[in-house]
Amino acid sequence: MAWDNELNVLIKAIRTAGAEALRFAVDGFETIQKPDQSPVTSADLAVNEVLLSHLTSAFPEDGWLSEESPDRLERLQKRRVWVVDPIDGTKAFISGEAEYCISVGLIEQGQPIVAGIFNPSTDELFTATRGGGLRLNNKPVAPPASWSSRHPVIALNQWEQQIGRFTSLEPSINKRPIRSIAWVLALAATGRIEGVVTWEPENEWDVAAGTLLITEAGGTISDGLGQELLFNRREPRYRGIIATGPHCPEALAQQLRRLTCGADNGIAS
Repeated sequence: MAWDNELNVLIKAIRTAGAEALRFAVDGFETIQKPDQSPVTSADLAVNEVLLSHLTSAFPEDGWLSEESPDRLERLQKRRVWVVDPIDGTKAFISGEAEYCISVGLIEQGQPIVAGIFNPSTDELFTATRGGGLRLNNKPVAPPASWSSRHPVIALNQWEQQIGRFTSLEPSINKRPIRSIAWVLALAATGRIEGVVTWEPENEWDVAAGTLLITEAGGTISDGLGQELLFNRREPRYRGIIATGPHCPEALAQQLRRLTCGADNGIAS
């Protein structure tokens, strides 16, 4: 199968990195504030080094883009680039919640071709290769055969809920908070929730792996303007994300696709 070697190296790297994250969770870690006031821990940095060492030594010709590494624009000249979030959901990691994950995607000419999202707390590793389907702990994932009668679950940013965004959705959904967007994209891909919506800025490393999981499961994903996600760009940032899982009810999927970032979609003034 295409990209078997890349996937096998990724699985080894991400599981080793996950063990490192768990070690820090038990032994303790330091936390500092980045210039943008977001937190970063010594665990984030250690996980980043594990992934960097494993992946760049195995594939020295590939580029590298990580939340916790300096961005070297030479990556723009590379045919393939690893796009990495060492710990997505750092605040959840700090507070001891099982809502963080390690997210790694391999990009080729703007598109994800190999992906892994690993939650060390639950020992769940979601992987995909382009055209190869979605797997959980190396077993094929079959989403629920049909949607249940319950209200569909949509993951929303808590701050956006507080200011009244997406109020038009609320009568027909159950809301789930986004603590890690990579993690909720994995949940949507497997049919545990029906979708993910945010207009908050998201980075390539937040969604590169999740994008492949979603599409390989038969779902859809775009930025907040409804545009296709392309990766390894000079400015690796999107204006929001809208994703639907493979069994999102069609009426709701259409409602989500009609949302346009910045338009009047039931936003409280």
